[in-house]
Amino acid sequence: MEMTRSRLGRIFSKIPTLRTGRLTLRKLLPSDYRDMYEYACSRQVTEYLLWSPHADADQTYRYLEALQQSYRRGEFFDWAVVITETGKMIGTCGFTSFDVENRRAEIGYVLNPAFWHNGFAREAVLAVTEFAFAELGMNRVEAHFIRGNDRSLRVMKSCGMVFEGMLRQYMLIKGAYRDIGFCGITRDMFSGSGYYRRVKEIGRFGRPAR
Repeated sequence: MEMTRSRLGRIFSKIPTLRTGRLTLRKLLPSDYRDMYEYACSRQVTEYLLWSPHADADQTYRYLEALQQSYRRGEFFDWAVVITETGKMIGTCGFTSFDVENRRAEIGYVLNPAFWHNGFAREAVLAVTEFAFAELGMNRVEAHFIRGNDRSLRVMKSCGMVFEGMLRQYMLIKGAYRDIGFCGITRDMFSGSGYYRRVKEIGRFGRPAR
């Protein structure tokens, strides 16, 4: 079935739960506010993001509460990244945009620094990439990063994405023009390189989060 904007909305209005070997990717909930605030308040985390640190936990709670309406409308495409064994929410991963006509999706992600260097970002990105190709019929998945964010670039490359170039002063971010790097992977690259099989071995698409 051909993917359309309205079909995307129906899918994400009841965002499905994705499970990997160690992680559960589910709908973000207002009750996640304490876990999210742990990293959303950090300048280290937000240095290479489009948003600034949250001022307090109340801001985080209000943000998550407002997201519930966006979910219901099928207009928000991020999952909470949760360690299955402990139930700890450690970040988010999902789609920042879609070009439905050209079957292209952009992925974004952020992780609590306390859980860096454990392969969690890679595991989440691979699950979301698989979902894009297998469930949404996308032909290309891409991710962008601000120059200097070498950690994020390493995650992209570890997921099979290819660095495609840097666009100078491409975005005005927090008052400064920033260079933006582009990485991408296509459906034929993903399946042919073995990433699709590897994710399929650990991936189980569950029921929608309520």
